[in-house]
Amino acid sequence: MRRFYAHTLMFFSLFFIIHSGFAQQTDTVDGRVITLTEVIVRSKTDVRGFMERVIADTSFYKAFRNLRILEFTSLNDIRMFGKKGNVKATLNSRTRQFSANGCRYTKKVEEQSTGDFYDSRGNFNYYTAELYSGLLFAFDTICGETNIVKGAERNVKAKKGIEKNKEQLKMLFFNPGMKIPGIPLMGHKASLFEDDMSKWYNYSIDIREKNGQSYYVFSVKRKTIDEGGDPDKVVIDEMVTWFNYQSFEVESRNYSLSYDAGVYDFNVQMEVQLSHYRQYLVPTLIRYNGTWNVFTKKRERGVFTATLFDFGGGAQ
Repeated sequence: MRRFYAHTLMFFSLFFIIHSGFAQQTDTVDGRVITLTEVIVRSKTDVRGFMERVIADTSFYKAFRNLRILEFTSLNDIRMFGKKGNVKATLNSRTRQFSANGCRYTKKVEEQSTGDFYDSRGNFNYYTAELYSGLLFAFDTICGETNIVKGAERNVKAKKGIEKNKEQLKMLFFNPGMKIPGIPLMGHKASLFEDDMSKWYNYSIDIREKNGQSYYVFSVKRKTIDEGGDPDKVVIDEMVTWFNYQSFEVESRNYSLSYDAGVYDFNVQMEVQLSHYRQYLVPTLIRYNGTWNVFTKKRERGVFTATLFDFGGGAQ
């Protein structure tokens, strides 16, 4: 019996030593401390090269801009809630975007709404709905748009008033980590990789399998107060991105954003899944759960899900 316990103790001791030898390690790239999982260490991934590709990646934003030149069907589910969690208004619809000769427009195929989703003139009663509409709908024909990413922020500078605000919020929500020009009191706090922002975040890299394919999984999470973090210094609380192991395109991204500037505040969780239609990377599922408030408006609490499919059009 003693020999059995001795062998058992030796086995677990040896296992611990071997396991510890391949435990998580860290690397430092331009002042950013990055946690590497065992599989990343074994794969001898070029961590500096990986980070350079992450920072330069535009595939996620490109996927949303591809919606401007393609045809697709969208199932839309929007729910607005009151303070006590009661449902105040809903929208369920099926829409189809058509695209031809450099123009696009959206047709309502089916729609049911409840509560005060629309005002007496048929306009959206909620800013959240306007944001959603600006992302997916073109009920008034829009022409001259492209899916070009480079220089896209110039569209923000060219707009004014509420249209500019909606464009800024779309860029913040649907391209997290990118510098957003002109959002007051936020500065560059939405950035994830600026030198003076890196100290507020923990970074990690992993390789995981899903549906028979390998993916790089890159995680960014703001440091806790115990770790020396400061929630007032950042906008993105957490972001997890799955990159295709071969093409390095984004396959999915989950992220949480929050900020309180006094005159406005928001707390938003997003999930986006991407797929391919021919050579185009496109979002196929968008989930949003958030609350936000602007000084001159009532607080809005909303949940929406967009399911996109049946893509068409685009260059051959």
